[in-house]
Amino acid sequence: MSESGAVSAPAKGAGAFSPFEWMVALRYLRARRADGFVSVIAGFSFAGIMLGVATLIVVTSVMNGFHRELMDKIMGINGHAFLQAVETPFTDWEAVTNRTAQMPGVKLAIPMVEGAAGISTQFGQSGVLVRGVREQDLVRLPGIAGNVKTGALAGFDKGEGVAIGQRLAETLGVSVGDKVSLLIAKGAQTPFGVAPRIKAYSVTAIFSIGMSEFDNVFVYMPLAEAQMFFNRDKEATVIEAFVDDPEKMDAFRINLEKAVTRPLMVTDWRQRNKTFFETLQVEKNILFIILTLIVIVAAFNIISGLTMLVKDKTRDIAILRTMGASRGSVLRVFLIIGASIGVVGTIAGFLLGLLIAENLDSIRVFLNKAFDANLFPAEFYFLSRLPAIVDSREVTTIVGMTLVIAVLASIYPAWKAASLDPIEALRHE
Repeated sequence: MSESGAVSAPAKGAGAFSPFEWMVALRYLRARRADGFVSVIAGFSFAGIMLGVATLIVVTSVMNGFHRELMDKIMGINGHAFLQAVETPFTDWEAVTNRTAQMPGVKLAIPMVEGAAGISTQFGQSGVLVRGVREQDLVRLPGIAGNVKTGALAGFDKGEGVAIGQRLAETLGVSVGDKVSLLIAKGAQTPFGVAPRIKAYSVTAIFSIGMSEFDNVFVYMPLAEAQMFFNRDKEATVIEAFVDDPEKMDAFRINLEKAVTRPLMVTDWRQRNKTFFETLQVEKNILFIILTLIVIVAAFNIISGLTMLVKDKTRDIAILRTMGASRGSVLRVFLIIGASIGVVGTIAGFLLGLLIAENLDSIRVFLNKAFDANLFPAEFYFLSRLPAIVDSREVTTIVGMTLVIAVLASIYPAWKAASLDPIEALRHE
């Protein structure tokens, strides 16, 4: 062993990544008074890679959670396909509904009378979307079934009550049994023109879908009552179909053309929500690229740290070379150093990212209580909780990408170390 800490070189026949190379690499990684600054840089590189990997895992998991939650909420209340009549009024909605419901792959077909209205009480007012549905359909609607917080839907068809969302009930200051007034501009025809229509209804049920945008806008009333309220005698405005596989809407359209012969305008969830989900995907991709820069910056720290280490260990490298260590052996020593920082940092970031992603909403609740804050307010982000879904394929991509970047960052300093001329290096010592 030399005075500077080098160890005896192995015989020239030692294999690649031998115990000798690992021993030298790990010795150089340990902090010492003479090369403490190099170890500090290595520490920053480790921290950067760890935080980069953890942040990427958490952000992609949150974006996946957003996509899944929004998809479930939107499809739980709006359906996958929307059938509207063209050319003639939709008075044959019952026959079309039955044919649609009997199609393979269709779980539910719901006829509706849909229209915008104003709703008010003495405590507040708001604009809403009123939907007239049958009780037998309302209790099977995925977004409503099991989400009624107060009141009940039993006897919904027989009464003149309405079911409203929880956030709308809070806005209006009402509970089950209270009255709300619904107003539309186009009411009854009079000698003086069309008069507005206003009618009071009792609140029979309050539901919570879990998506604030929907809980604040939807009002359900009996189908027959909605037909009278919106002047749609014996008509429906739309039939919403829920299918087993939302990704196979093209097959649904083909089957629908065979099952229903009357003219229909058919749209599906992809068309109605295309911009929304495309924007969400673009945001996810942009965030991934931006956060990858954290890993790249950490990789530059690996380059600078190894470069300084090579300069600091010039004499040791020269001695190793003169004692029989090959260029490849020196190259692998510094590759091990850089790759070790990357591997350990990646593993730590992987574990930290999974830990945060799996407990994200609990962390949010804790921070809200600890700092009396309102992180992730539902009125801005549509959802009442912070979702996170870890995708194993994305995590594998993040881990693999980080390891490749760390190894690539180690190549140039390792090559410089292997290229040192031992005679010239010792001559300048």
